[in-house]
Amino acid sequence: MQPGILLLEDGAFWKGNLHGPQGSVYGEAVFNTAMSGYEEVLTDPSYTRQTVVFTSSHIGNTGITVADHESTRVHPAAIVVRALTLVPSSWRSQAPLGAFLSERGVPILEGVDTRGVTKHLRERGAMRCAVMALDVERRDGELMGWLAPRLATLREQPGMDGAALAPLVSRTEVERFEGSGPRIVAYDFGIKQGIVTELCERGFEVLVVPAGTPASEALAMNPAGILLSNGPGDPAATPEIVDEVRRLVESEIPLMGICLGHQLLGLAMGAKTHKLKFGHRGINHPVMDLATRQVEITSHNHGFAVTEEGLPECLEVTHRDLYDGCLEGYRHKTLPVFSVQYHPESRPGPRDSSYLFERFRELISSARKRPVEVAS
Repeated sequence: MQPGILLLEDGAFWKGNLHGPQGSVYGEAVFNTAMSGYEEVLTDPSYTRQTVVFTSSHIGNTGITVADHESTRVHPAAIVVRALTLVPSSWRSQAPLGAFLSERGVPILEGVDTRGVTKHLRERGAMRCAVMALDVERRDGELMGWLAPRLATLREQPGMDGAALAPLVSRTEVERFEGSGPRIVAYDFGIKQGIVTELCERGFEVLVVPAGTPASEALAMNPAGILLSNGPGDPAATPEIVDEVRRLVESEIPLMGICLGHQLLGLAMGAKTHKLKFGHRGINHPVMDLATRQVEITSHNHGFAVTEEGLPECLEVTHRDLYDGCLEGYRHKTLPVFSVQYHPESRPGPRDSSYLFERFRELISSARKRPVEVAS
């Protein structure tokens, strides 16, 4: 451990103690308001190339338990915390958080005023950042001179706008998960294991396919339904994937989109997407189902959203975030297609929205019961 610093592209910085690798790492600075579930956050591919500032004051309390992970890798570039718990207090823990991340080359900047960072990002918006070691403690005047060339380097780093990251985190081969029921083809744009688990628990056979799988190949697998998963990056930066999703929609097979999948599906049907000022990341967002007027507390991780203004006439808004009014779900008025921006697998998070997987199953059942028209 040695002195370290979080530097934002607007020149703001916070000092702390750096655990793990001592070099400089770059990413987009975002904050997560969840009070629990840091393991799911760290292993969620949607956090690729991001530095996560945790607003919860103590991180690492329960250590590391591999069974709770959403993928086999740690995806954030770095994490920033107020206090790092070095000795976990859980009978399930297999390792301390600090040691686990150090082994994987992910730095932790600890002792930071994370409330101050969060307020700054809420006011100025998510932005590029660097986490780096301070080789010696410096007075403020000396520090500004030392930071100047590093700030210039930071501002040369790519931002999240235009970043096509889903292909970088996706599987490269099809993976099958056993089930006795209908087959689901799930596109891996950075899919969380919790989504696969929810599908399997409902009896589906799940084929998880790479992000770049052509629609023709997916349809040749004879699926009863198709799921478009969560993932990182700018949805508008992958037009080739959007084209394949458009072909999937035209097949009229039941489709469900989650997070990045929701955005790609919207683009495929003529909607637009935009980058949110600081995104939604946490497990406490109230979202209303506009049909039932029921409010569910939901798990979020997204920096982009589908733009409601100019939404195609074929789409109907079904869910809305009660914090900022953001569009959180829609359905197609005539085709078996629906989508949500948040995470109904709720890992981490409350289980209020798991009914959406039941809705997907009902949509598939209805589609399979439709009579087949025979040409005369």
